[in-house]
Amino acid sequence: MTKLAYGCAALATLLLGISPVAQAELEPISDNRMGEVTGQAFMNIENIPGNGVDYTRMTLGIDVETRVNIDDIQVGQIDGGTDFSAQHLALGHIARNDGETFNGVTYNKGEAIPFEARKPYIELAEDSAGLKGFRMGFAEARGSVSSYTASFSGALPGLKIRGSDGELYESALFAGAGATETNYRATHVGLKIPGVDVTCQTPQLCAPLTNLRSVIVGEDTGVEGSSAFTDAFFIGFQRDGMDWQSLDGANTISAGKGVFINLPVNMTVDMSKLAGDGVDRLRTHQVDMGNNLF
Repeated sequence: MTKLAYGCAALATLLLGISPVAQAELEPISDNRMGEVTGQAFMNIENIPGNGVDYTRMTLGIDVETRVNIDDIQVGQIDGGTDFSAQHLALGHIARNDGETFNGVTYNKGEAIPFEARKPYIELAEDSAGLKGFRMGFAEARGSVSSYTASFSGALPGLKIRGSDGELYESALFAGAGATETNYRATHVGLKIPGVDVTCQTPQLCAPLTNLRSVIVGEDTGVEGSSAFTDAFFIGFQRDGMDWQSLDGANTISAGKGVFINLPVNMTVDMSKLAGDGVDRLRTHQVDMGNNLF
């Protein structure tokens, strides 16, 4: 069954089992007894002042390991286009062979390799005109994301591309073949050359995003095949362009109007591979179809 997702929502269901209890007189607890009690709140709410913008962040104290497949997702359909459009979006994947190692764990063929997400949060940003934007993300996240992406609004920090000269370059998103760099409804990805206004010239400098079939979300650990958790994975919805603060408050991430996905990637790809056969899709279904999902 095809699933159409026209927006995103965060749902938390809490089932409480209530049983009869005996009535008794309430007695105060001493400071010493209170000092012996430890715990963590299920939800933490922070009010964060900004420069003309006030932020309210609500964080759930839960950890999630999941593997999810979505047939079709369209977010931000307006003005004759779509901010984010992807088919066969998947979080997490399945081991193709025995002995596959992912983030220090070894898996057998057919075993699920989950997407790990810790402390999900929702954050609201308000200015004098009202709600300026909101975002959903995770305090810690890592794992694989696979898709057939036709339109992407956002950023892919950490994605490195090796050029034909053997040098490593930061990646950039482009509005299309022959077009310039953009973070709004991009259709291509390629090299970002310092000090040069690069245009998308396939296949020398860029390739369709549909060739980037799977990426690994996380931060570089310096160890091949291993990623640290990232705190910068979020999807934001903005009335106008604005800055979101990093969770530690040390810097900001600029997000454009509409939908903006910040997807930190710990991955290096060759430009020749990206522009040629493309990056192979990880196994995301019980029946391994390779890249032939579409």
